[in-house]
Amino acid sequence: MSHRDYSGLFVAEGTSDLPLADIVQSIFLDHGFSVYLSRPDFSMLPKVAKDVGSRIRAGSELVGEQVDVVVVHRDADNAGAAARRTEVEGALRSNNLASALVPVIPVRMTEAWLLLDESAIRRVAGNPRGKTDLGLPKAHQVESIADPKELLDQCLLTAANVTGRRRDSLRKRFPQNRRQLLERLDRNGPITQLASWKLLLSDIESVTARWTSND
Repeated sequence: MSHRDYSGLFVAEGTSDLPLADIVQSIFLDHGFSVYLSRPDFSMLPKVAKDVGSRIRAGSELVGEQVDVVVVHRDADNAGAAARRTEVEGALRSNNLASALVPVIPVRMTEAWLLLDESAIRRVAGNPRGKTDLGLPKAHQVESIADPKELLDQCLLTAANVTGRRRDSLRKRFPQNRRQLLERLDRNGPITQLASWKLLLSDIESVTARWTSND
């Protein structure tokens, strides 16, 4: 374990993505580094633009000090992982920050990472003993799905096996259910097969190696 704690800033696409900060902190801890990621409440500031550079700048203002690492969550979407990575790296440079950078770039969306745990989907849907086939993709397929968000929504509805108002109510709770699934993400499960996850681990390893050499 490192002899000191490290500070960080976590910039997410939305509030339902905030559990990713805990996941990243846990991965750092696996490597022997205690990192606390601040998760700024942008509502405390005047309207903040949604581009990554503006959010990093606003987050840094709220934290009020230079942090050791900036962690930026940005879905690849149709732009692709490489383009998103370039975007995030440019945003950090534009703010003249000397912090290390860890991009979190799910392909194509964060929901793809959540489609790999059938038991978690059934529990969150409120029907853990259900047997209906959910039509979940294999790990090697999930990063090629055009709209994993829509598929996850459908899988939750199928898993719940409800109709009428209960089905409508479940669909309205999708953001909360998605967040629950993210909180339950198995870091040692099928997600370890995904290229986007492997890249996240590699980026964290690079940062911790740099910190080790500087000690």
